[in-house]
Amino acid sequence: MAPEPEDDIMNEKNPRPLDEDDIALLKTYGLGPYSTSIKKVEKEIKEMAKKINDLCAYLRCALILNAGIKESDTGLAPPSQWDLVSDKQMMQEEQPLQVARCTKIISPNTDDAKYVINVKQIAKFVVGLGDKVSPTDIEEGMRVGEKTIISLDSCCSVDRNKYQIQIPLPPKIDPSVTMMTVEEKPDVTYNDVGGCKEQIEKMREMARSKKACIVFFDEVDAIGGARFDDGVGGDNEVQRTMLEIVNQLDGFDARGNIKVLMATNRPDTLDPALLRPGRLDRKVEFGLPDLEGRTQIFKIHTRTMNCERDIRFELLARLCPNSTGADIRSVCTEAGMYAIRARRKTVTEKDFLDAVNKVIKGYQKFSATPKYMVYN
Repeated sequence: MAPEPEDDIMNEKNPRPLDEDDIALLKTYGLGPYSTSIKKVEKEIKEMAKKINDLCAYLRCALILNAGIKESDTGLAPPSQWDLVSDKQMMQEEQPLQVARCTKIISPNTDDAKYVINVKQIAKFVVGLGDKVSPTDIEEGMRVGEKTIISLDSCCSVDRNKYQIQIPLPPKIDPSVTMMTVEEKPDVTYNDVGGCKEQIEKMREMARSKKACIVFFDEVDAIGGARFDDGVGGDNEVQRTMLEIVNQLDGFDARGNIKVLMATNRPDTLDPALLRPGRLDRKVEFGLPDLEGRTQIFKIHTRTMNCERDIRFELLARLCPNSTGADIRSVCTEAGMYAIRARRKTVTEKDFLDAVNKVIKGYQKFSATPKYMVYN
């Protein structure tokens, strides 16, 4: 049986080398219809980028040679452009300027105008203007830079010293004040600060629009405290709010359908203007709960808790004398925390007793209850 042509090719010891046509055919293997065009465009882009980089490098060198400080990190010209001899000679020839203040202008708006300057800790002088200063640049009270001009006579001997104003100077600024300048102007005006006065006026208008209304102010001692002057003015907005409340109270009818209620736990700090007849003339005091009240408060706060049966709430109430409802609520919360720490789902009476010892007895020295309320 004759071998196949493929077998003959594989079995050849000396395979035939690839010619140029075969290599070109292999290079085109797997290429798309736009591969040649894309490669041509990429080559053109690389050439254009190279030209741009060369041009930028040339311009950068030109800027460095012309300006000297455009591309310098230190802000100095390259050492090749330094002229130390000329700079040293200029420093020796130039005289430093003295800072003075122009206190008065004599014969202003004329050709013979003179200026009275005050050199600090030296004296006052009547001087003229230098060649580079315009009369319109100098005003009374501004800082100026003046220099001594030495005049020579015909024999080349020193005749006299003469002061002249060389440049106007900006106002002196304290460096500490400069650090406190605002870089960006805020978009909030002082009209947006406060605003309680307008709120109270709108509240009165809304109350009048209803048939009957109850206006309730809680913690009125925050805005209705006694007026005083602390010398700083920090409570001015609070005092203006309280005065606006007083004005609005005077506008209500005493027998109308609008009632104003205010609550506070510091009645001794209220301003007397609020307590005058026709304003807050009815005072209802809610004192500390008694034994029965504390027992009921315990039952109210433990209603949603998983507690054991037969807990003696009256005993717990006796252990919390002179306690407010908030104190009793803290006792119930702390009792629940004891149960959570013990990984129990129910609160026992022992948890309540431990909570009383911690909250009522342990926090007694930190109690904020006013003395005038402890009477029960």
